[in-house]
Amino acid sequence: MARMSSPAPTVGFDLDMTLIDSRPGIRANYLALSERTGTYVDADLVVTRLGPPLEEELVNWFPAAEVPAAADAYREMYPTHAIAATPAMRGAREAIAAVRAAGGRAIVVTAKYEPNAKLHLAHLGIEADAVIGDLWAERKAEALREHGATVYVGDHVGDVRGARAARALSVAVATGPCDAEELRGAGADVVLGDLTEFPAWLAGYVASA
Repeated sequence: MARMSSPAPTVGFDLDMTLIDSRPGIRANYLALSERTGTYVDADLVVTRLGPPLEEELVNWFPAAEVPAAADAYREMYPTHAIAATPAMRGAREAIAAVRAAGGRAIVVTAKYEPNAKLHLAHLGIEADAVIGDLWAERKAEALREHGATVYVGDHVGDVRGARAARALSVAVATGPCDAEELRGAGADVVLGDLTEFPAWLAGYVASA
């Protein structure tokens, strides 16, 4: 795996269940989508398996031919129902600040629709150096390589796969649908309980680089 060549890292972060607890907002938006379309969606089940792209979830509830229209409706409704309802994860702001304090850059690479990802960060006052959306699993490596990220932080095995594809250090947080054992089994280099542990880990990592 790649290691930093300088003490000023570029660190990538996933968004849902890494930097933000998107469960309340996503749940509210799915309930609104159900009301609008007349199609039942078990919103409580959906929020237990966040991570993969929207269309992969919608296919569980809508006929395949209706998924593109449902996805468009979901994304259009999202700012109304999901942004204000979504808090930051514990330690999210401190994690970004730790990267900056180390002289580094913090970028967000997420499967979420990019305009909605930016709305979340703006609403919460979390400033990233770049936000890249609509990328999942190994495709996240495209943005990580482009921005020179040597560390990628995420909560899902798909994030581990993205980090490894980019030859970046995979730092996993067990705050999403994947537990610590699953994240280690997928190849995470480091597993933290949550982002409150990240600043201390980063300080040690930078010191040893």
